[in-house]
Amino acid sequence: MSGAVPGSDGRLRCGWAVSSVDYERYHDLEWGRPVRDEAGLFERLSLEAFQSGLSWITILRKRDAFRSAFAHFLPEAVAAFDEHDVERLMADAGIVRNRQKIDATIANARALLALPEGTTLGAVLGRHRPGPGPAPATLADVPAITTESTALARDLRGLGFRFVGPTTAYAMLQATGYVDDHLQDCWIRASAGETIEAGPAADAGVDVRTASDDGAA
Repeated sequence: MSGAVPGSDGRLRCGWAVSSVDYERYHDLEWGRPVRDEAGLFERLSLEAFQSGLSWITILRKRDAFRSAFAHFLPEAVAAFDEHDVERLMADAGIVRNRQKIDATIANARALLALPEGTTLGAVLGRHRPGPGPAPATLADVPAITTESTALARDLRGLGFRFVGPTTAYAMLQATGYVDDHLQDCWIRASAGETIEAGPAADAGVDVRTASDDGAA
């Protein structure tokens, strides 16, 4: 596993981010940036679940189609989807046509709306935020699963969420700024200071998995 490597403009980036223009832009503008609105978090959770077993670049390049198909991931709209919507989504070549993942996305919208009064998805993620630690020097130092992500997955499942295991849960924490896994020499970490929270919020989530243990609903 490598440390930070030069991107198209010569700036050092996390090694996974330089394999394509799409990855580089996503890394620079979105991955690890804080996302705190519930619709934004629901979108990230949904896309991470759809990514399970696939390359993230597949989801990234289909994101506009996903947004169109899933009513821009407004929880209230997705929660109202019925069997006709499921059939519509299964016929949509622009997205990943997996019935189990589609059903889970609809169920998760309903679970989000059914959270106990005073509880938000952001609050659930926040209570499983890892404590501060050293910046990873190489990709080998970035975990796929942590004690916190295992607890988060358990918590989410207890609240009725589906298709979220420890790997997806950790990717969610990374993608939405609850943990900063930019490498120590990455220009994003350097520009944001000690924490990615210092950077501007942007739009979406990443992980570079090609397979996952999160297939069970």
